Amino acid sequence: MDNYKKVQEILKKQSVGAVLISNGNNMRYVSGFAGATGYVYISEKRHAVITDFRYTIQAEVEAEGYEVITIGNGGYEEAINDVLSTDGVDRLAFEAEEMIFANYHKLKEKLKVKDFVPLGSEITNLRRIKTPHELELIKKAEAIGDEVFTEILTFIKPGMTELELAARIEYLLKLKGAEGLSFSAIVASGINSSMPHAVPSRKKIEIGDFLTMDFGCVYEGYCSDMTRTIVIGKASEKQKEVYNTVLQAQQAALDFIKAGYKGKEVDKVARDIIYGAGYEGCFGHGLGHSVGLHIHENPRLSMLEEGIIEAGMTETIEPGIYIKGFGGVRIEDLVVVTEQGHENFTFSNKNLIEL
Repeated sequence: MDNYKKVQEILKKQSVGAVLISNGNNMRYVSGFAGATGYVYISEKRHAVITDFRYTIQAEVEAEGYEVITIGNGGYEEAINDVLSTDGVDRLAFEAEEMIFANYHKLKEKLKVKDFVPLGSEITNLRRIKTPHELELIKKAEAIGDEVFTEILTFIKPGMTELELAARIEYLLKLKGAEGLSFSAIVASGINSSMPHAVPSRKKIEIGDFLTMDFGCVYEGYCSDMTRTIVIGKASEKQKEVYNTVLQAQQAALDFIKAGYKGKEVDKVARDIIYGAGYEGCFGHGLGHSVGLHIHENPRLSMLEEGIIEAGMTETIEPGIYIKGFGGVRIEDLVVVTEQGHENFTFSNKNLIEL
């Protein structure tokens, strides 16, 4: 994997000799190494994974073309000082937004460099525009979610708890090929659905409930994300009105989105419909976010996002209406933005399902 060359360009612009990458997703993006512990070290002269014995073999397999350095009794500080000395580096960059404060102080005290230079989001930003290969992996992860949604509709019964349903969703995601979860499944029924990030509880699912299911999985490192809301039994007129307003807002945003808009411009399309229908104050989160190696990436679709949405970026489109004491609706698709519009990776039914 030659993404280290992109990092070397950042080093030149920042006038630093090397960088320690500590963010796990950035380590994987740059080198391929997906271990839980270590650093990726990149200078003009070398690119290496520095880790401990538990991950040495994994690093050798995953980080093709990278030097793998296994730390000894002197720990990370000694191993890093060795490469700094060999490379003649006196200005070392680190990921300031990612490094734990305690680790920063320890490294700053023990590393033999003149300057320990904080980087912002420069390396993370390399991940914003997805390659065709990355998009295929995200598409596969989303397809697993679609399969699970179709199957879970045959499983849902009044009387089961939110926790039971969440466990079934997570089991099916892995059964169908996921290596892990993007996040713990959100299952929220009845008044609990008025909380956008409700934690599944022992509440039983009842006739008349809205039931919101928000879940995603990881496939070869890449995340998916989707949400569907259904009604248990027959929907009331109020439930239909709320649901159809959210669906209209989502479709309008899907019709609008394409490369070149600011994130806040896309958000406004959906927000204006929800607010115009009388639900101002009931849509308190942004319209969406990017998805990749991490479930919540930038740029966002929100009222504050000034960043331009570019072709090759993924975005969720997930408007919602949440009414305290009544319930809530969220509908979420995952798309990749194109110059002309978008390609939707989510195919599950969005017409109101009464189960």
